Amino acid sequence: MSEATAPAFSLELSEDVRDVRDWAHGFAADVIRPAAAEWDEREETPWPIIQEAAKIGLYSLDFFANQWLEPTGLGIPVAFEELYWGDPGIALAITGTGLAAVSVASNGTQEQLFEWVPQMFGSADDIKLGAFCSSEPGAGSDVSAIKTRAVYDQAKDEWVINGVKTWATNGGIADVHVVVASVEPEFGSRGQASFIIPPNTPGLSQGQKFKKHGIRASHTAEVVLDNVRVPGSCLLGGKDKLDERLARAREGKRSKGQAAMKTFEASRPSVGVMAVGCARAAYEYARDYSIQREQFGKPIGDNQGVAFLLADMVTRIDAARLLVWRAAWMARNGKDFTNAEGSMSKLYASETATFVTQNALRILGGNGYTRECPVERWHRDATIFTIFEGASEIQKLIIGRTITGLPIR
Repeated sequence: MSEATAPAFSLELSEDVRDVRDWAHGFAADVIRPAAAEWDEREETPWPIIQEAAKIGLYSLDFFANQWLEPTGLGIPVAFEELYWGDPGIALAITGTGLAAVSVASNGTQEQLFEWVPQMFGSADDIKLGAFCSSEPGAGSDVSAIKTRAVYDQAKDEWVINGVKTWATNGGIADVHVVVASVEPEFGSRGQASFIIPPNTPGLSQGQKFKKHGIRASHTAEVVLDNVRVPGSCLLGGKDKLDERLARAREGKRSKGQAAMKTFEASRPSVGVMAVGCARAAYEYARDYSIQREQFGKPIGDNQGVAFLLADMVTRIDAARLLVWRAAWMARNGKDFTNAEGSMSKLYASETATFVTQNALRILGGNGYTRECPVERWHRDATIFTIFEGASEIQKLIIGRTITGLPIR
């Protein structure tokens, strides 16, 4: 094959993606980082920071849509890495609405997308939030165990929803909630559907707000649904699509996918890159510290033990980023995750974040263990990436079943 006809291959980011990266990095460095310790201690939603992000268009439907539709698929990963480099807790407060939006995009109709996603973001003058509610006290990794029930009232063309959701980012304070509920419990995850709960719907309330180990600036709470009634139009994808899926389940045919898992599959590369941003922050801090800190008459970075740790840290970060980029590119270009590439990216990146932050803390020694140093906070924050949106063990199970061809329940 001649050089002229050889297919192009490049890992160089486009100018537009680089511009967004630099814009997000500037906001992270100038606005998020200086406020990170305060909001971690307060354990409250950082409304002033979200407001600042909204004013410049960083928290907006336009921003999320443009980056989601960026042709290479790298718009969201590149921007998210910078925000989470700033601070994972505040960044999740800014980006948490995205999971609810992805759920509507993955499971809903065009009409539902255009109606509800704008209401999740609002405007710079009137900020709104979205929340995706899947997990329950008895259903975390086992999505098929969801007990929240949705019953169709044909006479009124309404769905009546009852149950309790937990671990919901923005749960109870969001304007629009997306709730995964069981319609036909006997079919497990195949009998589930997602529902929009519009703003100010009677019967929806916030339960316990959780005090967390990390990402404390992000609101996490229970959501209680007590005879919540929503119009039939709030069933994502519509009733015809649900009835077709239930008919397949009754006939014993394999499902084409179910509500919660379709959302998680679409979001896994984004979660992976959150972990990359956190890891990179800790690595850079430890690297700079190792150059400045002297013991026994030389910088500690000159010691093989520290140098080897830094080498392992930066290598794993780069590998994690490339796995995320590959999965994001595949998703944007309609490539199937034939080897569970989305789960690979989330698994490796989240484990990398815990590895890097733990070793960054070790490099800093006693200084790293104090709250005067951000590494301690990043170490706490990193833990969540191995837990939420599919724990590492679940990702391994998905990868294993995908490459062996065994069914993923």
